[in-house]
Amino acid sequence: MTTCWVIYNGSLVSDKFADQARLVAEAAERAGVAVQIMKNHDILMDLEKDADMPDFAVLLDKDILLGYFLKSRGVPVYNDPAIIDLCDNKATQYIRLASVGLPMPRTIVAPKVYPNFSILESGYFERVMEELTFPMIIKEGHGSFGMKVYLIENEKVFYDKVEALRGIDFVFQEFIASSRGRDIRVNIVGGEIVAAMYRHSETDFRANITNGGVASPIELTEAQKQMALEAAEAVGAVFAGVDLLFDADEQPLVCEVNAAAHIRNILNVTGVNVADAMIAYIMEDLR
Repeated sequence: MTTCWVIYNGSLVSDKFADQARLVAEAAERAGVAVQIMKNHDILMDLEKDADMPDFAVLLDKDILLGYFLKSRGVPVYNDPAIIDLCDNKATQYIRLASVGLPMPRTIVAPKVYPNFSILESGYFERVMEELTFPMIIKEGHGSFGMKVYLIENEKVFYDKVEALRGIDFVFQEFIASSRGRDIRVNIVGGEIVAAMYRHSETDFRANITNGGVASPIELTEAQKQMALEAAEAVGAVFAGVDLLFDADEQPLVCEVNAAAHIRNILNVTGVNVADAMIAYIMEDLR
């Protein structure tokens, strides 16, 4: 019998991470796979010892080192840790998306500044403000569920935030006013769109359900479908949650690609269990 590990991060106390693992594990069991749900710290990454390994692993976490460790032991990992690594840092992700010419908000990647130093007197930040104007978005490289994304509306807030982020990867981004509080999440598996939902918030510039947004099913336009698929392909994501914004003409812009996208909300909204498509793809891929 085929065996697999479904892995989530055991240090995160919210049940939504364990719930994500259960959804995928149940789908694997329905496909006849022998499943173990594993917290990432259940696995001892001992580089000197061999251990029993599964036939494949579904990595629902950003423990990229664990993904690389499993790959080094011959275990196929979904998504591949290199893809999770790329997508986990929004700066590297945007560089990749821009390199293939996908429409997205204008983005400036912040330079590395060491925590004990500052470039306040260099004139750099004045150039950024001149190029993007206010309001603008600042996004930390690492963040999920809309967290660590900041709407910057004036110069004081701007300088406070960039000083607070010394030593942290982040980007400056054009604020898309036409998409304030609304976006689309598209779940893709193996180059196929499985489900999509429209998210909107009356109280926050972000549409994430975690931040109070609400969601409903949506029938995607051809342009939205094409852009979501191209974004997932650009970063190499087999499993992807692609977020799209609306430009001033209601045409899509890529907001970001999530390589470890949660699937409970889209199941609740659309009735589509993305986990079944994920496992079906893996079983076909392993043949």
